[in-house]
Amino acid sequence: MKTIIVVGNGMVGYKFCEKLVSREEGKQFKLLVFGEEPRAAYDRVHLSEYFENQDAKALELAPLTWYAENNIDLIVNERVTDIHRSKKSITTASDQEFFYDHLVLATGSVPFVPPINGVEKEGVFVYRTIEDLESMLSYAEKIKKENKIGKAAILGGGLLGLEAGKAVMDMGLEPHVVEYAPKLMPRQLDSRSSNVLKLTLESTGMNIHLGKATNKILGNGSITGLDFGEDDMLNVDMLVISAGIRPRDELGKTCNLEMGVRGGIVVDDKMRTSDPNIYAIGEVALYNQMIYGLVAPGYEMAEVAVNQILQKEVLMQQHIDMSTKLKLIGVDVASFGIPYMPADKGLSIIYENKTKGVYKRINVSHDGKTLLGGIMVGDAEDYSILHQMYLNNIPLPENAEELIVGARGEGGSPFGSAMDLPDDAVICSCEAVTKGAICCSVLEDGNETVKAVAKATKATSGCGGCKPMVADLVKESLKTLGKTVKERICEHFDFSRQELFDIVKLRDIKDYYELLDAVGTGHGCEVCKPTIAAIFASLHNETANRQETIQDTNDRFLANIQRNGTYSVVPRVAGGEITPKQLIAIGSIAQKYDLYTKITGGQRIDMFGAKLHELPLIWEALIKEGFETGQAYGKSLRTVKSCVGSTWCRYGMDESVSFAVEIENRYKGIRSPHKFKGGVSGCIRECAEARGKDFGFIAVEGGWNVYVGGNGGASPKHAELLAEKVDKATAIKYVDRFIMYYIKTAQPLQRTAPWLEKLEGGITYLQNVVINDSLGIADELDQEMQALVDSYKCEWKEAVETPEIRERYTHFVNSDETDSNIEFVALREQKMPKEWA
Repeated sequence: MKTIIVVGNGMVGYKFCEKLVSREEGKQFKLLVFGEEPRAAYDRVHLSEYFENQDAKALELAPLTWYAENNIDLIVNERVTDIHRSKKSITTASDQEFFYDHLVLATGSVPFVPPINGVEKEGVFVYRTIEDLESMLSYAEKIKKENKIGKAAILGGGLLGLEAGKAVMDMGLEPHVVEYAPKLMPRQLDSRSSNVLKLTLESTGMNIHLGKATNKILGNGSITGLDFGEDDMLNVDMLVISAGIRPRDELGKTCNLEMGVRGGIVVDDKMRTSDPNIYAIGEVALYNQMIYGLVAPGYEMAEVAVNQILQKEVLMQQHIDMSTKLKLIGVDVASFGIPYMPADKGLSIIYENKTKGVYKRINVSHDGKTLLGGIMVGDAEDYSILHQMYLNNIPLPENAEELIVGARGEGGSPFGSAMDLPDDAVICSCEAVTKGAICCSVLEDGNETVKAVAKATKATSGCGGCKPMVADLVKESLKTLGKTVKERICEHFDFSRQELFDIVKLRDIKDYYELLDAVGTGHGCEVCKPTIAAIFASLHNETANRQETIQDTNDRFLANIQRNGTYSVVPRVAGGEITPKQLIAIGSIAQKYDLYTKITGGQRIDMFGAKLHELPLIWEALIKEGFETGQAYGKSLRTVKSCVGSTWCRYGMDESVSFAVEIENRYKGIRSPHKFKGGVSGCIRECAEARGKDFGFIAVEGGWNVYVGGNGGASPKHAELLAEKVDKATAIKYVDRFIMYYIKTAQPLQRTAPWLEKLEGGITYLQNVVINDSLGIADELDQEMQALVDSYKCEWKEAVETPEIRERYTHFVNSDETDSNIEFVALREQKMPKEWA
């Protein structure tokens, strides 16, 4: 047998092996793989997830048994030191020699460490391997023992630098990102998008320092700070260097392969080096005078090298797409094509909302017909389809701005369907899976779920960014077969939430297990139980107290559990209006039980740190003072935010506070597929941010404008205009119907914005249902809403006054003892949970 030696067992080296053994012709080769690290290949793209559970196996691309099953000899913890081209052999650090017919160099890259004075000090790390992370964790623990609030700097504000910043936050250290350039992610973002990202990251607790050149690392033996010159210093206890990468090309140099001027082993479009028996793939390969630091080009190189060795004429494409989408500390960031350009090359359409941390830019040709690239920060939900439009040169719609601000008028999507893409459109760039392959997997191979398609094609198995589009293609492909695409909630009920809602209503079922016996199978799960609990609540206004075993943890105890096992207490403060007497009462109760208190963005007061056994005692005291549950734990109305309106404000067009109080008291306790929020602004200055809520009212000359389907969160959406210049009673009637229609038809855990977005016909259809009664259900919706309003009761009052419910609030089922493991540390003049070891 011929022998292939692969040097490097990173993601690209592993992908070469995987692609080779999947081919029948690959069985004629003996495969020998060397890895320097002490473990098999793992997923570096999701390296920061190691901080969640410190489970290296969770990152494995394949277990060791996979190598054995595919007759691959994997030698870990062994460095290859020399290549002897004349003998076609390699030698290792342990002085062993191995011979090859084909040699594949997949040695990847190493972090670039700038030549800064003091870089050798203790406490300075790079961010590349699991071993690096383990060393950082160990050092972080040492810092925290010596210093309650340790600080760590990250040198570099690019992709990897911000990932390292997230890692530092996860370690419980105060993060400081130091970037030489005047903006974050200088290769991917323009100045405005970088500024939006900076503001968003700073709001999460990350400190950003731009335009800083580090001259010296301070400290005697161990790092104590960074010196930027001219008395500009930053005191830190740790430094993580993430200032770029350099190819691991030393083997190419020592055996005289052709090298790039600035490093990298030169390869052609067959991935061959200057020696036809040696291939280079991944970050060590210099192709088109470029080192490509993304996983997708590396995987394509692996595919090309496999085909060349198997004597198949597959070439590397000339243009490498460097588009990317990722989530940085919960913030979506994406760029594709040409992210930014001078005006002579094209024109830009920009949408920016600093209050929501959203920036979108698309670059189009001068004739407005071609998409050239774009940037998205804060909301990258439409990245996949925009990327496909760019890759496949799909003509732009007449109003190209709708691609980033949403469709207007009839409410249809400006993108069309994923099925409109050509069959050769690459949907999963990590695995180079086309639209045609995905549809074929459904239409011809009978794979009818995303999971089955992923297993067959490997689509979604890389970064996962293509999953929404794969799901759309699977769904649309099934429709072409004439198959009903069922949105069933789980394997225990072969029904959608809407169908179960109707079953429960028509059969008047009021017990979970009665429903399970009637139309379900098995014993249920954590998906269907809370979904059906919400249906009972929406239909019968049943509180979470009656069937506590089917509730989420938060609903079971009527409080949000916090990260140290304590709970939050959130009384309702309708419209944000509270009397001095009530303020004093909250202060006294919080002081008595030593609770951390905070005023929220929803205009109410949260109290944190209550132990389980204290919850009934705290609520008993609050109820005596006239408070009731704020249901911060429930999938229900949270708050109705208001400005002071015409009561106090000289610009006020109407009395927004009274309206907000009325609305919040009307909808309090109503359960729905997801939480929902409202807002009432007394004028178009919009101080209550009503258009960022699930429903909102804005006072204008001649009445109230009514908006629906807005959301904040990770994918913020502006609410759409449902009706304008209507009186208060009409505005309430329309929102009543909107909420009830949403409750009846939405999927579990679906916010109003994506529900409205997926509603065929969009806002126009909703207007016909709610205002014009096109379905003939308006009276039914009105009656159902009024029944919910009339049957409200405070869950916490019920819990406090019912002995058998109150008995649930104990830490242990067989003891009255409290939980002694809960610990707090000081935070300014209050307290916070102690970090877990």
